[in-house]
Amino acid sequence: MKKQVISTYEEAVAYINETPRFTTKNSMEDTKAFLHRLGDPDRKLKIIHVAGTNGKGSVCAYMRSILEKAGYKVALFTSPHLTDIRERFVVDGEMIPEEDFLRIFLCIYEMLDRKYHPTFFEYLFFIAMMWFPERMPDFCILETGLGGRLDATNSVSGKELAVITHISLDHVEYLGNTTEKIAMEKAGIMQAGSEAVYWDSESGVTAVFEEKAIDLGISAHSVSKKNYRFSKNNKKSIDFSVSTEYYGYVTLTLQTIAAYQMENAALAIRAIEVLDRGRTVTEDHIKQGVKACFWAGRMEEILPEVYLDGAHNEDGIRAFLESVSADGVQGSRSLLFSVVREKDFGRMVEELVKSKLFSEIAVTHMKTGRALEADCLQEVFDRYPDCCYSIYDSVPAALRELLQSRKEDGRIYIAGSLYLAGEIKELLKDDKF
Repeated sequence: MKKQVISTYEEAVAYINETPRFTTKNSMEDTKAFLHRLGDPDRKLKIIHVAGTNGKGSVCAYMRSILEKAGYKVALFTSPHLTDIRERFVVDGEMIPEEDFLRIFLCIYEMLDRKYHPTFFEYLFFIAMMWFPERMPDFCILETGLGGRLDATNSVSGKELAVITHISLDHVEYLGNTTEKIAMEKAGIMQAGSEAVYWDSESGVTAVFEEKAIDLGISAHSVSKKNYRFSKNNKKSIDFSVSTEYYGYVTLTLQTIAAYQMENAALAIRAIEVLDRGRTVTEDHIKQGVKACFWAGRMEEILPEVYLDGAHNEDGIRAFLESVSADGVQGSRSLLFSVVREKDFGRMVEELVKSKLFSEIAVTHMKTGRALEADCLQEVFDRYPDCCYSIYDSVPAALRELLQSRKEDGRIYIAGSLYLAGEIKELLKDDKF
C-alpha cells in the first residue's frame, strides 16, 4: 500500500475518519494477530470489559468515578465521541494529548501493509491499547463498539471482569432480530477465569447469560430493578438507594434528572463490589463516586432549562420519556428530534407522540451522512394528526426557533441520536444562543 505523508494530529484524525471508505471489518484472528505485532500491550492492563445495548458509556463512567474516588488510576476507552475524537481515550480524567495521539498513530501506521488495515474503530482501539500502558493505570475500562463476541475490544487476552448492560433490539441487521440473539453476541465478552455482572431484564436474556457462565465455569452476578429504590426527585438531582452485598442499602444522589441512571449506577456498583470484594472501595467512595459522576449528552443541561439526551433507539427513547415524565416541570415542554436512517424511527416517533409530553416537536435533519431526511420523518409524523410538530432544514434553525418561542416556565429537550448530541455541543462551542 502506498503510504501518505502524515505529520500533524489533524492529518492523523483525517486519515482515521477516511478509513471506512477503504476498509472492511477484519476477523477476530486478524485483530488479535495485529495486537500481538504491537507487543501484546493488553497484557499489561487489568481490563474491565463492558458490552450491552444501552447504558454502556454511563456504566463505564460510574465505575471509573467510584474507582477514582477510592484512589485508583483508571484508563477509559469509550465510543462514540461527541465533539473531539480524543474523548474516547481518558486516563486519570485527562484525554490523550494530541502529540501522543499522533505519535502512536504513526507507530501503527508504519506497521500497516497490504495484508491488514484496521477499520476506524480498530485503529482507535489499537491507539488506546498502546497509550494506556504508558500511563500505568490500575484498571482499564473498555467499552465495546458494536456487539461483543466479534468486537475489536474482545481481542484482549485477559479480563478482570465482564459487565453487560441492558439488552434491547438495536443493530438487528448485525446482531440478530431477537433480544436472545443479541444477548448471545454480548455474552461473547464473558471469559473463562473471570467473573461477569449483567443486567437482568427478561427471562430469555438472563437464560443466555446464565448458560454462558455455566459453559465457561464462571460466576455471573445479576442486577435488576429489585436492587435499587427511588426516593425523591429533586429539581436537578435524584435521591435513591441501592442494595449492596457489603454495605446493605446505600443512600445515593445522582446529579442528573435522568431516572434511567439509577439502573446504570446500580449495575456499576455491583461490578465494583465483585471486582474489589470490599477490600478498598468503601461506602463513602461509592456515594462520592456516584454523586460526582458526569457523562456528557445524558440528560445534560447544556443551557438553562435545555436538556440534551443521547437516546437513539426505541428502548432508549422509552427511558428518556420516563425521566421527562418525572421532571416536575409546570410549564410546557418542547422537543428537538432527529434520527439516523438505520434506526427503527417509526417506533421511536410512536413512543414520543403517544407520551403526550411535548406541546411542540421540532423535527430536523442532521449534518451527518447517516441522518434520516426530514421529509421521511415528516411522513411518519403525519400519521399522528393530533401531534404538533414543525420541520426545519437544519439543527441550528430548529434550536433557535425553540429558544425564541419558549415561554418563561418552559423546558426544551433534545433527543434522537448521539450524532445530534454531538452537533448540538459543537454548535454551542461556535455560536451564541
